[in-house]
Amino acid sequence: MTNKELVLNMLAELSTKEISESSNPQDFDDHIQNAVDGATIAKNARIELEQKTGKKVVTPLNARDGIGLTTDTKASVLLENEEEK
Repeated sequence: MTNKELVLNMLAELSTKEISESSNPQDFDDHIQNAVDGATIAKNARIELEQKTGKKVVTPLNARDGIGLTTDTKASVLLENEEEK
């Protein structure tokens, strides 16, 4: 996951939170609509950024790739934590 993807994800979360605070949802369907509205804001920002730069924002990377955490590394960290106990 790249910085651009993280920022757009945070925009979606923040937008959803702000919409929820201002609309005071009463039931689950209201919460779903707020989440859709927040995600739409981030989607529109992504589309506009891609149009203006001519570059795709979404990549096949995931967070583990970005920090160098592989399955072997994860297993070794878990084993170290168990040994410390």
